[in-house]
Amino acid sequence: MNWKSYYNQRTFPAREAVKAIKSGDRVVHAHACGEPACLVNAMVDRADELRDVEIVHMVSMGKAKYCQPEYATSFRHNALFVGNTSRQAVNEGRGDYTCCYFSEIPLLFRNGLLPVDVALIAVSPPDKLGFVCLGISVDYTKQAALSAKTVIAAVNPNMPRIGGDSYLHVTDIDYFVPTEEPLIELQPPALGDLERAIGSNVASLIKDGDCLQLGIGALPDAVLSFLGEKTDLGIHSEMISDGVMKLVEAGVVTCKRKNFRPRKAVITFAMGTRGFYEWLNDNALMESYPVDFTNDPSIIAQNDNMVSINSAISVDLQGQVAADTLGSKQFSGVGGQVDFVRGANRSKGGRSIIAMPSTAAKGKASRIVAALDRGQAVTTPRNDVAYVVTENGVAALKGKTIRQRAEALIAIAAPEFQDRLREEFFEVYGLRGPTIQVSVQVAAGSAGAA
Repeated sequence: MNWKSYYNQRTFPAREAVKAIKSGDRVVHAHACGEPACLVNAMVDRADELRDVEIVHMVSMGKAKYCQPEYATSFRHNALFVGNTSRQAVNEGRGDYTCCYFSEIPLLFRNGLLPVDVALIAVSPPDKLGFVCLGISVDYTKQAALSAKTVIAAVNPNMPRIGGDSYLHVTDIDYFVPTEEPLIELQPPALGDLERAIGSNVASLIKDGDCLQLGIGALPDAVLSFLGEKTDLGIHSEMISDGVMKLVEAGVVTCKRKNFRPRKAVITFAMGTRGFYEWLNDNALMESYPVDFTNDPSIIAQNDNMVSINSAISVDLQGQVAADTLGSKQFSGVGGQVDFVRGANRSKGGRSIIAMPSTAAKGKASRIVAALDRGQAVTTPRNDVAYVVTENGVAALKGKTIRQRAEALIAIAAPEFQDRLREEFFEVYGLRGPTIQVSVQVAAGSAGAA
C-alpha cells in the first residue's frame, strides 16, 4: 500500500478518531502552542464515556478543561511543567506534578517509565514522500509519537515546516484529522521600565558572536530589545518567539560565527504570533530537534560562547535558585533551565545568567532572600550559578566564597531590603564579612547581643 492510500484510509473527523482513547489510558499531547486543540476538545467531549484517563504534557496553552473539577472522574492531569491552566488542579490535589528535566522527558517515554498509550499531535500536511512536520512542537512530542501505542494527528496547513529532526512519516501515525484551525498564538508581552532595566543589565554581558538561549516572557524580550548593536549573534535555544525573528530581520542574528551547526538557529519548540509562524515556514536558517538533543548539556556546550538566560522566583544568599515553586506550592517546572545553565557553564567562553526583578508583591517582598522558604525546591544548585542579574546590577558568583556571594547578591537587592538581608545572613549562617559585620553590630547592639 502506498502512503497516500494509507493516509486516505485512516482519515477521520476528530470525534471519530478520539474514540481510540479508552478509560485508564495515558494520553500525551503536544506541547505549548503546538497543542492540537481540535483533538483535545474532542477528547473532553467524551468525558461521560471515559474514566481515569491520565493526561500528560508540559505547558498547555489551550483551555485545559480536563483540569476543571467537574471532569475529575474522567481525567487526571500529570504535569511535566505546571502552567496557568493546570496550576490550581495540581495544587488542589486534582492533578499531579512529575519532577523532570526537559531534556529527559523523551527518555521517560522511550524506556517505559511513562508508557504512552495515545499521543495527540499536530503536524503539517504530508510532502510528496509522505513526511509530515511537527513544526512548532518537536521537543518531547516526537518521542511521544514514536513510543505511543496509538497516534492521532491533527493535519493542519497552518503548521510551519521546519528543518532538522522534526519529521514523521505518515506510517508512524494511526489516525489523521484534517483541520485548518489557527495555531495557538503567544502575543509579545508589554515591556515596562523594570523589564528594560533588567534587560539592559543582561545585555551588558552579551558580546558580538555569542550564541544565545532565551526563555519565555517579558525579560527575554527585554534583553532582545537591547541587542540591536550586536553583530553575528547565534541561537541554540529550547524555544524562540517573535523577538528573535526581528533580530534576524535586522541582521543581528546571523548564526555565522557559530562553531556548532553554523548558520543554523537550533530550537526544539516555538511560541509566537501568526506572522512569526509564517516566517518559520521553510526558513533555511531554522532547525528544530527533539529536546533530548537541543537541551543535552553536552550538546549545548559544543557551542562556544554559549549564553543561557533564565529567570527565577527567588535566589538565596548562597546563590541557590528557586524557579519552579512558591514556597511548597508548585508554580511552574524546571523545564530547560538546569540543562542550559550546565551547558553554558561547560562552553568555551560560555556564561549562564539568572535574571529577575529584585522584588515581588508590588515591592513588598525581596526576591533575594537569606534562605529559601520551607518546602521550596532548589531548581538550580548554587554550584551551577554564575551570574544573577536584577534591575540594580550584576552579581558574579563563580569562584566566590559564601560571604562574597552574599555581599554580591545583597548589592543587587532592592536598597530598602539590604540592611535586613545582612542581618539575616548572620542570623542564618553565623558568618561575618567586613560589611556584614558593621551592619550586624549596629543592629545587634541595640538588642544587647553584639
